[in-house]
Amino acid sequence: MKSRTKVVVIGGGIAGCSTLYHLTQEGWSDVVLVERNELTSGTTWHSAAQVTNFGGNQTMVGLKTHSINLYKKLSENPDYPINYHHADGGIRLANTEEQMQGYRHFSSMARGMGVDLEVIDAEECARRHPLISTTNLLGGLWDPLDGDIDPAQLCQALAFHARKAGAEVYRNTPVTALTQHKDDTWTVHTEHGDIDCDIVVNACGYRVNEVGAMMGVHHPVASMEHQYFLTEDIPAIAEAGHRMPLLRCPISDYYSRQEKGGLLVGFYEQDCKTWGMDGIDPNFVNALCPDDLDRVMDVLAGAFERMPALEETGIRAIVNGPITYTIDGAPLVGPIPGKRNAFCIIGLRAGLGEGGGHGWLLAQQIVHGEACYDTWCIDPRRFTGHTNVELTSLKAIEDYQNEFRFHFPHEHRPAGRPAKTTPLTPILAAEGAEFTVVNGWERMDYIKPTSDFHPTLSFNFDEAFDIVGAEVKNVQENVGLCEVNGFNRFEITGADRHSFLDRMFCGNVTKRDGRVGLGYMLNDHGMVKGEATVANLPKSDRGPERIWFGSAAAAEFHDMDWLTQHVNADEDVQIKSLTNDQTILVLAGPNARKVLSACARGDWSKDAFPWLSVRECFIGFSPATVMGVSFSGELAYEIHVPNASLYAAYLTLRAAGEEYGLKLFGARAVDSMRMEKGFMHWKADLLTEFDPFETALDRFVKLDKDADFIGKEALQKRHASGPNRKLVSLKIDTTHAPAHGGASLMQGDKVVGTITSGDWGHRVGMNLAYAFVEPSFAAEGSTMDLDLCGDRVTATVITPSPYDPSFALMRS
Repeated sequence: MKSRTKVVVIGGGIAGCSTLYHLTQEGWSDVVLVERNELTSGTTWHSAAQVTNFGGNQTMVGLKTHSINLYKKLSENPDYPINYHHADGGIRLANTEEQMQGYRHFSSMARGMGVDLEVIDAEECARRHPLISTTNLLGGLWDPLDGDIDPAQLCQALAFHARKAGAEVYRNTPVTALTQHKDDTWTVHTEHGDIDCDIVVNACGYRVNEVGAMMGVHHPVASMEHQYFLTEDIPAIAEAGHRMPLLRCPISDYYSRQEKGGLLVGFYEQDCKTWGMDGIDPNFVNALCPDDLDRVMDVLAGAFERMPALEETGIRAIVNGPITYTIDGAPLVGPIPGKRNAFCIIGLRAGLGEGGGHGWLLAQQIVHGEACYDTWCIDPRRFTGHTNVELTSLKAIEDYQNEFRFHFPHEHRPAGRPAKTTPLTPILAAEGAEFTVVNGWERMDYIKPTSDFHPTLSFNFDEAFDIVGAEVKNVQENVGLCEVNGFNRFEITGADRHSFLDRMFCGNVTKRDGRVGLGYMLNDHGMVKGEATVANLPKSDRGPERIWFGSAAAAEFHDMDWLTQHVNADEDVQIKSLTNDQTILVLAGPNARKVLSACARGDWSKDAFPWLSVRECFIGFSPATVMGVSFSGELAYEIHVPNASLYAAYLTLRAAGEEYGLKLFGARAVDSMRMEKGFMHWKADLLTEFDPFETALDRFVKLDKDADFIGKEALQKRHASGPNRKLVSLKIDTTHAPAHGGASLMQGDKVVGTITSGDWGHRVGMNLAYAFVEPSFAAEGSTMDLDLCGDRVTATVITPSPYDPSFALMRS
């Protein structure tokens, strides 16, 4: 064995083999894979190995398309061909109009990634798949490139080509320990000796937390038992004259694909079962769980109704093996939170179908720092400290039970809730709050009119539309109060804090005590990495001179990693998280100053406390830090309160606001108002695929500022060559549905842009959206067609802030 290498990948399934292969494709040949047994001896060997283009967002579609293209290339390689049934086609069935509407949205989204999905009716489903019945069927989504592949052959081929490029694979080499050194390099200890390396990758499938424990981390991954069976030959398959398309059925929770002359039929039963919760037998290798067909009889009954031929077909083999899930069902591919030079590619419940793309994106991150797509939807840091094996298991069960049921807009499933709350959560619930979930936090969405109010799940505007409109109207005319919990907050101290942040942000951020600024961080490629408010707090009895760094709730681990990794050894900078200690109460509307003045001592006039000011005070007797900032576009204050005092501050504000028409408002109202102001959401509109000039953040970039900043040189080169895309605000010419993220903007048959977010602007009476479009379509007044769930509607570029474009109200 080598004693020194650049990267050690631990795990020899599809995740590890794909990562190793793609590292060599990115130009790194001094890389090693170690596997405790033989390649594919974990989950990979018993995978149903379906390979589809379908994904819930564009990143997932893109990585799956890469997998399909890679597998086809490998299958045709004369040096090491593999069995790949490419382009058999596949259908996802639907029996409700809402499901069909969702399929039309996913078809629009996929088109922007160069993928053609087709929405077909029930009769066409049966024509393409002659074994199915059309009873209780409306139609389906057709993927022409759907297929399946031999899992063992695929992994062996990836390893073969990686070896040809210089990589090495050590089988039957269990890892016994991991040691990280002061320079952040690693030693991988194995039963056959040690390997020193720069970077470690955990690709260990269902044994992920055995290796995670060696680095002192726990990954939110749990395993579920999953069963499928192989049938005897079915005459109708031979008579069809073509291979059967793959089938995925959310109506009856099963799937099928052709296997020789019969079918492979798999089940996602409601009475499902976790696996390995109390540890995994070290000898569980190339092994299966005991057969348990009784558990899937209810699902099997539905499969019989959909495919009557199954009732007359024998079973020749049953497979019951573990597959891994995360909290939201998507894999964890990227940097391990809180660690340096450590990555993971885990939780791949559909590993064979997606693994080629996941390894591709991970290798790019390892070699280049970022991937070609924004990978937040699979980033391990999208979950933070609330994740544990119990919560993960509850969500894994829920995802398993809903395997083929996509999430609708504003759908928040009940398992694992409430994971994070504040002292106000039960108070707001008693007020009638409906809650959304933000990084595990229960955040008020809106106030329900009745306790049994349940809006319809669809891609249209739902029954909460007028409720949200009324909340916005009260903020506009009187004053509203909103709890914003989970907002990421770091306290930065030390003599070098300002120069440090100067290097982190691409623009000038105020250094003046008592003032607040907004800034943007770039990655090394000059692309948008993060957004943060910076508040300069003077020395007081609550602490020394310090900076509060505030960013999106989901950014807690992401931003901490980014900041701490860039503190130089000789810099006096300390960073402490306050995220879970404080909560924000937002007071917004023309009467906001009156309410604040009624319950907090001091002069809150415009002259004494202008926009973008910060001050420590007391709300009644509750300590608070108030910032004059607004996400709504109205006069507004962010009131940051320690959680221990939150309820008292809330009662004080409610009492003071009574005479000024104070009412509660929720996250949906906030989203509506921010769309009217041109304010963007991190990881919806602010993406690593675009630079700040493309993202309409020109005013926040200072290429000539005194301090160099991360990504400056790369940004200068990009800026000189002009934008590839431009972020624009759009007016959508329809009133029945918002534009949904990922939907395609068309000019004839050509995709010219992609929606990032959309909502109704209640104050301006417009259906609004943001989108990245080709520069030639970015001018105000330009028009395109939006493919809105299969309907073509006109989208017109408008001014980025249609409500109060002079920003006078928030400065008032």
